[in-house]
Amino acid sequence: MKILTFKCHERGLNRFFGPLEAKVMDVLWSGSEMSIKDVQKKLEREKHLNFNTVMTVINRLVEKGVLVKRTEGRTSLYRPVLSREEFMETQSRELTHELMDEFGPLVVNHMLDALDEVDQELLDKLEEKLKQWKKET
Repeated sequence: MKILTFKCHERGLNRFFGPLEAKVMDVLWSGSEMSIKDVQKKLEREKHLNFNTVMTVINRLVEKGVLVKRTEGRTSLYRPVLSREEFMETQSRELTHELMDEFGPLVVNHMLDALDEVDQELLDKLEEKLKQWKKET
């Protein structure tokens, strides 16, 4: 699943989703399958949202391929396609590939420059990955 928009100046899930979409995803990642009413109740703790608003957002997330819908009797239940960790892994991989395609080696230089402090464990992992890559080519 590829999220088509990435907002550089936002934080967390708001980089990939609108504010209400991000809150819905947080709710669904915090539990098991939920109905629209269940999500609405959890969100009401923060602010009053009507059922139709929550339903519209959830249906939009289904269309984007982020949520999956299952019907049990007359109730529709929703759950994320990926866990939060899998989603973030997938999105970071997609972004990295796009940045490499667009900017090439500059991206690697900037990522390394962005490290404020040298993390020896990270450097060891990078070194090992480079050795492995050199053996394969």
